Amino acid sequence: MGESFSTYYQSPVGLLKIEGTDQYITHILFIDHIQHPPSDHHKKKMPAVIIQCIEQLIQYFQGQRRFFDFPINQDGTEFQKKVWNELVGIPFGKTISYLELSRRLGDTKVIRAAASANGKNNIVIVVPCHRVIGSKNDLVGYGGGIWRKRWLLEHEAKIMYGVQTLF
Repeated sequence: MGESFSTYYQSPVGLLKIEGTDQYITHILFIDHIQHPPSDHHKKKMPAVIIQCIEQLIQYFQGQRRFFDFPINQDGTEFQKKVWNELVGIPFGKTISYLELSRRLGDTKVIRAAASANGKNNIVIVVPCHRVIGSKNDLVGYGGGIWRKRWLLEHEAKIMYGVQTLF
């Protein structure tokens, strides 16, 4: 698997902790504060994929990027990976309901399991779990907090349509 690396990026929606190897990104998580200040860890040269990840996140927040193309690898069950793969397919600036997500997975009875897998996503923004909303267009549950979900959706809508507020 190789050595793991982590760093932080202060985004417009708060601090993001980015983790990965020299091959791919494994985590992008919202955090409230830096848990362990880097010791000599920061002297290690960051792999190109982590630098690319930060650069693409900056471009996303500046409205210059709509999709990400660095390699990601997230541990999970086969079902969770199927859900996360569906999330990546939701176009920038669009939303789907949890019911639609379960339909895309082939079975509306898996709606709760799909919502649970959505909530276990560890690569926020890039695997856009924020684009899944309630069936009445409500902003239900988001691990990063509803305010972040609203901010991300409004950011994308503004870039797509010049719309100021959706919710």
